[in-house]
Amino acid sequence: MSIELKTSYGQIDISNDVVATIAGGAAIDCYGIVGMASKSQLKDGLSEILRKENFTKGVIVRQEEDQLHIDMYIIVSYGTKISEVAHNVQTKVKYTLNQMLGLSVDSLNIFVQGVRVTNP
Repeated sequence: MSIELKTSYGQIDISNDVVATIAGGAAIDCYGIVGMASKSQLKDGLSEILRKENFTKGVIVRQEEDQLHIDMYIIVSYGTKISEVAHNVQTKVKYTLNQMLGLSVDSLNIFVQGVRVTNP
């Protein structure tokens, strides 16, 4: 499935994987986030951090009519305020998608899959 943009020069189709990769990259830059986690890999309370090439497994892009909805599965750093990290991720991802692709995101849901202790 892809997102269609109509411009004065023609039509642009953007794959959901492209949107997920850009959203994942923007989220990783936020303070307090350790990495992306897969939606379906949560077993026995353990979740694996995804590498850059697998961001699409931790980001679900849904398009309903003309509205764009994104679900992100993240792992946060121990000792950070989770609500503040989630808010920062939402703000950064919405801004980045708007600047890079011209997309406006209607809802961006954050699912915290784990907390990791990182080295100081």
